[in-house]
Amino acid sequence: MNLADTLAASKTRIVTVTTDAVGADPMDFLRRADGGARGFWARADGWVAHAGTLAKLMADGTAPKKRFSDIETEARGLFDGSDWGDFGESPPLRFYGGFSFRSDHSPEGIWSGFPPALFHLPEIELEGKWGQSPRLIARAVFDPREDAVDRVLASLLARTTRLGGILRDSVGDENSVLLSVPITRDESERSEWEMAVTRALGAIERRLISKVVLARTLDVAMERRIDIIEVVQHLWETNSGSHVFLFEPGEGQAFLGAAPETITTVSHGRFHATAVAGTVARGETPEEQHSLAERLLNSKKDTVEHKIALEDMVTRLDSVAHEVTAQAEPHVLTLARIQHLETEIRARLRDGTSALSVLEALHPTPAVCGLPRDAALEFLDQEETFERGWYAGPVGWFDIEGNGVLAPALRCAVVRDRQWRLFAGAGIVAGSNPSLEWEETTMKFEPVLRALEESGAQ
Repeated sequence: MNLADTLAASKTRIVTVTTDAVGADPMDFLRRADGGARGFWARADGWVAHAGTLAKLMADGTAPKKRFSDIETEARGLFDGSDWGDFGESPPLRFYGGFSFRSDHSPEGIWSGFPPALFHLPEIELEGKWGQSPRLIARAVFDPREDAVDRVLASLLARTTRLGGILRDSVGDENSVLLSVPITRDESERSEWEMAVTRALGAIERRLISKVVLARTLDVAMERRIDIIEVVQHLWETNSGSHVFLFEPGEGQAFLGAAPETITTVSHGRFHATAVAGTVARGETPEEQHSLAERLLNSKKDTVEHKIALEDMVTRLDSVAHEVTAQAEPHVLTLARIQHLETEIRARLRDGTSALSVLEALHPTPAVCGLPRDAALEFLDQEETFERGWYAGPVGWFDIEGNGVLAPALRCAVVRDRQWRLFAGAGIVAGSNPSLEWEETTMKFEPVLRALEESGAQ
């Protein structure tokens, strides 16, 4: 039964069952959902995996400035005249998915299946935190004119209990033998990309823009399909400081990555995000890491790049928030292979302001686009020869109470059957060096490339 169809009837209800799932592993859960819609989102010490689709929210980009509010309106409209009940403590209904970088994105080719906005309300979620037992959250819709609530609850509870038992009993199962998968690579032409950086520096010198984020691609063709969940698991294991994500709207279509920052985190009217810009390698030893971090903190070019991103976010927040505060000085965010300048931003939102309302005010930030925004977008139109799709667009979740966590989709790849396209970008400001910017983007391909290699891609 599809929620979007059945909620047309005013009597339609949604029922939720929540049970403990001691020992359940999210990767095993996702593998059991192979062939259907599924997703995974990990942040700090918490994670959630989901499968199935009760409802689907979509925007086609015909009203570009309204797609964030349109998605939120559509989510709330699903429940007009409806009621729902819970069996066990459960979170608010959460929608998982994302938005494309540009509102006029066309879901074609490798981006088929990824419209300008797409969110799923899952049938089942497995949620956990380090040090705590996971819990299963299952939902179903029914019409009380045709189904008795006791029978629906009993059926859903039996299904959830059965799945919880399967996931618990599978702990410790032997993993299948990892097979090598031959690949071919096709990378952006270095000379052409560095010429684009040079043209960006010319536009900056003429004061047409102060910053632009130029991206490039790396295509990886597999001889046969690789286990996407294996790749996500390696991303998660080796990028603990990032926001690891997978969104798979259908079989053979996936978008995954490990973003270093959030664009908006909203919880009960409180906002938190991080401005991240400025990049250097991590280094191979603790001493080298410290030396590179100090160099990053003292880099005039990286400090300027970071300041542009921070000041624009703070300015735009004034329209939706009170008490906007940011750390006085940036600190170094150290990830698996790379380091960034990072500044935390906090605010108290105006009454009625939701996570998607904040997103509408902030996206695209200078960290993924440039400044001034319109001039940077025009420059990217001229210089980038590929479709960004969801790259650098906001991905994550929101609920109907206005909360949400959304990150810019960075260090990412889109997958279409055996074709993988990786994306990496660099912020170009006065003082940027084309050769060094190329090396920076090479570092930013590494999270997904290493996860692929560890999953058998050769």
